[in-house]
Amino acid sequence: MAVRGHMMDTKNVVEVEIFGHVYTIKGEADHDYISGVAGYVDRKMREVIEKMPVASLSKVAILASLNIADELFKERAQREQREQQLQGRAARLNAVLDDVLQDGKAG
Repeated sequence: MAVRGHMMDTKNVVEVEIFGHVYTIKGEADHDYISGVAGYVDRKMREVIEKMPVASLSKVAILASLNIADELFKERAQREQREQQLQGRAARLNAVLDDVLQDGKAG
């Protein structure tokens, strides 16, 4: 993946190469972040072609997008599960703390 970039106003303009094609990306994120995201997409597209040779660039892009979306959905589900676990723990700790404080007032 080749990368070239420069600043323009508050947006970064970065040229990236994804799957053999050069794209100019404008964004508020910094150069390294944009390059990293582009590199990730490039790797995902190359993984698709390694596993299942597909002639069409659009099919490779769609399959790579589906793989990336699957990763995103799984990460979100794991985060929601962790948040629920933390909320449950916090509620139990609050209940214990309330009991301790009540016992302290009674004594």
